[in-house]
Amino acid sequence: MTQITTDTPLEESAFGKKAAGPVGWLDSRLGLAKAGKGLVRKVFPDHWSFFLGEIALYSFIVLLLTGVFLTFWYVPSMEEVTYTGSYAPLRGLEMSKAYASTLDISFDIRGGLLMRQIHHWAAMLFIASMIAHMLRVFFTGAYRKPREVNWLIGVGLFSLALIEGFAGYSLPDDLLSGTGLRFVDGLIRSIPIIGSYAEFFVFGGEYPGELIIPRLYMAHILLVPAILLGLITAHLLLLVYHKHTQWPGPGRTENNVVGYPVLPVYAAKAGGFFFVVFGFIVLVSATLQLNPVWSYGPYNPSEVTAGSQPDWYMGWVEGAVRIMPNWETTILGWTFSWNVFIPAVVLLTALFGLLAAYPFVERWVTKDDREHHLLQRPRNAPVRTGLGVAGMTAYGVLWIAGGNDVIATQFHMDIYTITWLCRIGFFVAPVIAFVVTKRICISLQRQDTETLLHGYETGVLERSPDGGYSERHAPLPANVAYTVSARDEVRVIEAPEDTDEHGVRAPGGLKARLHARASRFYHEDVAEKPTRHEVEEAAHHHADHDGHALEPGARDEFQGISETGVPHQH
Repeated sequence: MTQITTDTPLEESAFGKKAAGPVGWLDSRLGLAKAGKGLVRKVFPDHWSFFLGEIALYSFIVLLLTGVFLTFWYVPSMEEVTYTGSYAPLRGLEMSKAYASTLDISFDIRGGLLMRQIHHWAAMLFIASMIAHMLRVFFTGAYRKPREVNWLIGVGLFSLALIEGFAGYSLPDDLLSGTGLRFVDGLIRSIPIIGSYAEFFVFGGEYPGELIIPRLYMAHILLVPAILLGLITAHLLLLVYHKHTQWPGPGRTENNVVGYPVLPVYAAKAGGFFFVVFGFIVLVSATLQLNPVWSYGPYNPSEVTAGSQPDWYMGWVEGAVRIMPNWETTILGWTFSWNVFIPAVVLLTALFGLLAAYPFVERWVTKDDREHHLLQRPRNAPVRTGLGVAGMTAYGVLWIAGGNDVIATQFHMDIYTITWLCRIGFFVAPVIAFVVTKRICISLQRQDTETLLHGYETGVLERSPDGGYSERHAPLPANVAYTVSARDEVRVIEAPEDTDEHGVRAPGGLKARLHARASRFYHEDVAEKPTRHEVEEAAHHHADHDGHALEPGARDEFQGISETGVPHQH
């Protein structure tokens, strides 16, 4: 005898009946059902590149959890004490309570060293994934209308992440972190006129003072995380409000989203991915040692660690200072240290200013006021892609310059040669990278057009009656053809005439000419998008080909050819 079982609806189950009262009470007062209904049915697209932002979010969660653990034992004080802990090589030395508590966490608290490692590695991954996420957004044009505000929030998050990382990096008060703090003191003092006053304000007196560690601690655990949480919340709310961008493809338009709903698919995937990220951080932290503060010793303003390097995300600022010529001027008794102010303060400000302004500059150049929910392939925006690669190249050159002393000692090279190569490379390499990247993008565009109109190469050669050979081409599969052809048609805006028909000078002529030049720079040489007539004519040509044309996708099923040169499937 077969027993037939049926699933009991949740609301009729024992658990559902018990939970109905509390859930109904909350819903009647908070409206959770109405608010949550739309959220759980929200659809998100599926692509590996979208996980970069999630890695940053999950790393931030790990930072919060491990940070709470570390605050139980860390002492944010610069008061001098004699170390009496477990680490024998430093026992009996004078050091700050901050450094002593860091040693205690590392050697005397069960699991403390692992938590420190997890916290530091999570910070590294947080900033790295944030940079990768911003590069994905930049290269695909995901910052275009209506997401300009969300891009600005992302720039703010990036800047705050650097500040948060530096503050946490300085808290152990060891010799290496103290050297980084001395570097920042130099940046502050290089600010013209107000530099020395700003230094006294930040450090509570002459460097290093006795207040900087408690102040950095409050900023690290309270002020900056609170702002980060607020901006992340706003970032996610705008993401839901605007809907997630998606890659072009069949069935995907500017008015829909093709993917999976939050429940049950996306929530399950996101939850599993969080544990993957968390597990990866723990694995790296348990096997690769990072920042062994006990090897550096307590901070002493009169000492500097040989070969000291900042965390990787600040290495480019160090490199900019190292390759800057020794430019200083003295006016009315005031010394202006341009060799520090320009590469550090000005360069940092310029970076975030350019990042914040670029979406609006591009919108002004293209005069594109449409809403965009489909991403662009980087090849379809050659100038933007070239500018991005040029910026990455400049960053790489400065990063190398930041370690010029280590490179010189490890590879037995002259440090002055390295410095001069980096000085020249900072100006030359980005230009070369821009030109090469732009030409590659335009070449890929032309290849897409060629493949779309004439089909892809099958690798099958056929012989004509007169003895000649040619390679067969097959039309692209419909989904590939859609993706290849999904790009906007651009046009170069021409400059208007300087004068009207009466010889009167036209108003706004300079602005119009400037815009025309920018448009020509941005769109010149871009491959034209095939027209609908050209695509239909190409399809008709493939359909009427008098040879043995291969069907779309036949390359995957190709089984060789016969003695007469005809594929076996024919």
